[in-house]
Amino acid sequence: MPGPSYNHTVGSPGTFFLLGVPGLQSSYLWLAISLSAMYSIALLGNTLIIAVICMDPTLQEPMYFFLCVLAAVDVVMASSVVPKMVSVFSSGDSSISFNACFTQMYFVHAATAVETGLLLAMAFDRYVAICKPLHYMRILTPHVMLGISVTITIRALVFMTPLSWMLSHLPFCASNVPHSYCEHMAVAKLACDDPMPSSLYSLIFSSIIVGSDVTFISASYTLILKAVFGLSSKNAQWKALSTCASHAGVMALYYLPGMASIYVAWLGQDAVPLHTQVLLADLYLIIPPTLNPIIYGIRTRQIRERLWRLLTSCFFHQSTQGS
Repeated sequence: MPGPSYNHTVGSPGTFFLLGVPGLQSSYLWLAISLSAMYSIALLGNTLIIAVICMDPTLQEPMYFFLCVLAAVDVVMASSVVPKMVSVFSSGDSSISFNACFTQMYFVHAATAVETGLLLAMAFDRYVAICKPLHYMRILTPHVMLGISVTITIRALVFMTPLSWMLSHLPFCASNVPHSYCEHMAVAKLACDDPMPSSLYSLIFSSIIVGSDVTFISASYTLILKAVFGLSSKNAQWKALSTCASHAGVMALYYLPGMASIYVAWLGQDAVPLHTQVLLADLYLIIPPTLNPIIYGIRTRQIRERLWRLLTSCFFHQSTQGS
């Protein structure tokens, strides 16, 4: 059960209490089971993707490098929120310390900012591979890939650090967070002072980051489609479209619920029920990490073959030891 709110205390409460999904208390057990299953799939799938790419010397192309980083970010993003969500839904352990709450918020929002940058990097990788294949390895050198990854990470930290600082230095008049994790807007509503500066900062910079990334991703895929339909070989066309389709599916899974969650929290607070807003924000953080390795594992032949080889070798090794 959530603890008492600090309605008469102005300052920083030592503990926040996560209320889960208000109005859906009767479904908490099913939510806990569903989230646990999805989290297990996300951990297993992304760990296998990382292991296969790191262990196989033939998977050292830029596309696999970015995919490996994406899998690592997915693990961080899911691990930042799902264990606490499951605890809230299964055992009612809703308390989270002030520092832990803002640490969780920092990692969640920084990871989402890194992920959108990685999706842009992967779109650029596909553009170079399909539109400039002869220059692919010369353009995307290891130094360039490392520079892109570092730039993406720095951009996320530069965005998130001021936001976290602004919100954590506000005085709070309540401690019951109407959410299942320390989501920025939900925590900001508990502040005694006007949280509008931090909320506007979040909205504006999220829109700038996502808007610019989506614009460049759309431009990349427009050029890719032009190049693909100009190929004479139908087999080459199908192969290129198949690869791009898996990337487009991942991006749709990430951007559509993510942007819906942000703008519903701002524009549709009264029109959209609170439990719908919370579920949308929750699923936005767990569905992409769960489905990304499945999509890439199934759609990418090289990863599928290496993964099957890894699993069969482990199975036969264990069978040999057992006999």
